[in-house]
Amino acid sequence: MSGGDTAAHVVEDFFGVVQILSDGTVVRGDEEALQPPATYPDIPGVEWKDVVYHAARGLRARVYRSSSSLAGSAKLPVLVYFHGGGYCLGSFAQPMFHTFCLRAAAELPAVVLSVQYRLAPEHRLPAAIEDGAYFLSWLRAQSELAADPWLAESADYARTFISGVSAGANLAHHVTVQAASGKLPVHPLRVAGYVLLSAFFGSAERTAAEAEQPADVSLTVDMSDQLWHMSLPVGASRDHAVANPFGPDSPSLTAVDLPPALVVVPGSDVLRDHVRGYAARLKDMGKTVEVVEFEGEQHGFSVLRPSGEALNELMRVLGRFVHTGHMQRLSGHVL
Repeated sequence: MSGGDTAAHVVEDFFGVVQILSDGTVVRGDEEALQPPATYPDIPGVEWKDVVYHAARGLRARVYRSSSSLAGSAKLPVLVYFHGGGYCLGSFAQPMFHTFCLRAAAELPAVVLSVQYRLAPEHRLPAAIEDGAYFLSWLRAQSELAADPWLAESADYARTFISGVSAGANLAHHVTVQAASGKLPVHPLRVAGYVLLSAFFGSAERTAAEAEQPADVSLTVDMSDQLWHMSLPVGASRDHAVANPFGPDSPSLTAVDLPPALVVVPGSDVLRDHVRGYAARLKDMGKTVEVVEFEGEQHGFSVLRPSGEALNELMRVLGRFVHTGHMQRLSGHVL
């Protein structure tokens, strides 16, 4: 090989699944290599279909609704769901996210909308957040035009909840803030609450949980750091406003009229201190926050373990929040 050879070489490698080459090219491998073997149960009584919400970007959402809901006259709350994957991985169509949404549609029950968004490093942040905001605008148009028959028949847009797991929870936070601050008009759709499952937050300063990482965790500190490095704007630190909602350059949330939040904290998650701190800061501001901890559970347990008592309890908690937690705000400010 001559000294002037400029062949592209790997400069960043996330387990062979996402590689960045020296010329900026991104090479993707099979994500199944990172997913633990699991059997995903079939959930009867739920129908689903894919819809395009951003044709130019080729972005879709998967709509789920319980077949039994069609027998009644009452419409169902709407749960917007953003998948996880550190903003670099994942798809709304992957079995673990698909199964969670099937269960949510059946057991809450609710109309569930699982949203595809652009991934980094091909599309660095805030691209995914822009897609999430665009989706909410699309949903607002659906509430006015009744273009999609499933949504027209089943969706109660006055009870719309924004949710996500891991990076999807981070995305849910940012989209909710945009709606609550008025930067993203959503009326007549109403954001009645938001749900953060194993939220993917970070900061330049290490937390105690990060410094004392257990040996066996589903997401390590190094993995988290690398995902932020590949997804944030080039040169940004983990104190960037996307990663750290309370960082030095993050906008204040004090005056933002946030809807009630349900924050789920896995007890064995290296990011648990970030999530606990997020909820505590909001409570200090007088926001309505319900925190539910799952002792011994890992980051992303809601999708990594498709069955079991922890997920059963999570569905019960989520069902209570979606069907009763919003009631305290029905006569309040409409987002």
